[in-house]
Amino acid sequence: MSSALVDNTHETRAVTLERPLAALRSPLTMTQRFAFAGVCLAVMLASCLLAGWTPIWFSIATVFLFAGPHNWFEARYILTRMPGRWGPLRMYFLTGIGGVFLLTAANAAIPYLVQWQSWSESTWLMLIAFWNTLLIGWITSLILLRSRQNPHRNWIWVVPVSCLLVAVNWLWPIGWSLALVYLHPLMALWFLDRELCKSHSAWQPVYRRCVALVPFCLAALWWNLAAAPNLPGTDLLTLQITQHAGEGVYSGVSTHFLVAAHTFLEMLHYGVWILAIPLLSIRMVPWKLDNVPLTKRSPVWRPILLGTIACGFAIVLILWTAFLADYPVTRNIYFTVAMLHVLAEVPFLLRLL
Repeated sequence: MSSALVDNTHETRAVTLERPLAALRSPLTMTQRFAFAGVCLAVMLASCLLAGWTPIWFSIATVFLFAGPHNWFEARYILTRMPGRWGPLRMYFLTGIGGVFLLTAANAAIPYLVQWQSWSESTWLMLIAFWNTLLIGWITSLILLRSRQNPHRNWIWVVPVSCLLVAVNWLWPIGWSLALVYLHPLMALWFLDRELCKSHSAWQPVYRRCVALVPFCLAALWWNLAAAPNLPGTDLLTLQITQHAGEGVYSGVSTHFLVAAHTFLEMLHYGVWILAIPLLSIRMVPWKLDNVPLTKRSPVWRPILLGTIACGFAIVLILWTAFLADYPVTRNIYFTVAMLHVLAEVPFLLRLL
């Protein structure tokens, strides 16, 4: 009798768990398909138009409004993906977390060391190339460690590719570094694709068709702005924005296009982390921790994580206040510290592959 009750209980639980998964993976109706595609395309086209029309002001507005909140939501997402106990993943996460902090500290220290020691431009470029080499080695190590975990992957080919990237980096270190500025926003699109594959697979084909239009948006910006005059303005903020987008690195290309392209990609990046990922992955009020594995490890972790979330929210408010007080200085500090979240995405993206 008890055996029958246990079997019925397991069957009931299985049905309860399978129903929502089946609903998420079932084919979309035509209305749902058009609605989802419409939202994706609306964000994409609006971002492209605003970035091309007024790139400087759009860059200022997006960084002010979304830089802090998107980091907060990204940290909240990472909490849901961090195992409560690392077990066989210990080496992977130690390598990942250690590399994030060491590389961020080194990246922040390089400009100050060059200025303090009055080193030449060639020495500065050598330091940049060395940092890029460490970054490539760190990512390669993570890829190889990930390939040995379930599901196992045959990724040994990354070793010769990494060697080729190191060689390219030493030939043109500043260009390689700037390429990371443009590649980083695309990581958010990749995160969203993997999340859709995991829990909303019926939406993935529609999403991929929408993402396939990103190169066409960039091509439209190039067609209209590549030969346009450089953006006017010699104030500190304008110089920060244009230099961050690649002024002086890509010779013969208008800063109007560079800033527009970078701001367009950044807006897509913010949209994924602030809207799409929270709705698809967290699926609850962000300060509720029921889906955070660390809270199940020990009762001590719940107040620690709640305190961390509260501190993150306080930092967002402080960042907004600092932007209002001195936007150029705050922007410079933010993009120096933001390397931390850029690097932190790598281990968790690899875990989804």
